[in-house]
Amino acid sequence: MGRLAALYRSSIGKKILMAVTGAFLFLFVVLHLLGNLKVFQGPDKFNAYAEFLREVGAPILGHGQLLWAFRILLLLSVVIHVTAAVQLARMSITARPVRYRRPFREPATYASLTMRWGGVIIFAFVVYHLMHFTFGTAHPDFVRESPYHNVVIGFQSTAVVAAYVATMLALGLHLAHGLWSAFQTLGANNTRFNSLRRVFAVSVAALITLGNIAIPISVIAGIVQ
Repeated sequence: MGRLAALYRSSIGKKILMAVTGAFLFLFVVLHLLGNLKVFQGPDKFNAYAEFLREVGAPILGHGQLLWAFRILLLLSVVIHVTAAVQLARMSITARPVRYRRPFREPATYASLTMRWGGVIIFAFVVYHLMHFTFGTAHPDFVRESPYHNVVIGFQSTAVVAAYVATMLALGLHLAHGLWSAFQTLGANNTRFNSLRRVFAVSVAALITLGNIAIPISVIAGIVQ
């Protein structure tokens, strides 16, 4: 137990926690996108998918219980991920209390430079997203029995679509740098494959971003109605 505590207090331990929780959150993002893309198959398929999520675990578990357990696990992962990130940032600052006379900047991508504010944007969006499509408190015409209806009506607003697209772009930048960092943290940092890992991280992030953006754009364009 003492060794685990010591590992957690170290920068390496925090990076491992960020990598593991980040991998779990990444898996959720992928599965969530694949499920949401069923909106292109029409209301019956999409509503059936939404109902399936609520009934997973039946009859042992009640309606929606496993889904809520998964949401709680996701929330814990987010809290651990963000906490570790904040603590790492503080450790980095305290490790060098005296600034260099000439500011030194390591080569960094735009994604890495925007990781912190990107995470804040994504967190705020998740809160709004739950109020919009899960609880319905921020939805203009929420119908609990028809998630497809909620998506179509929810994306009729240009402002909502613009906010959604902007957040997905922030998510894409976050994923691109996060995947790259996870490879390094977990030991896959052979310089011979750096360019391949960069291409992989950016490509996967771009596909996820485009997939998420396609849904609100298709709704407001009248393709999904």
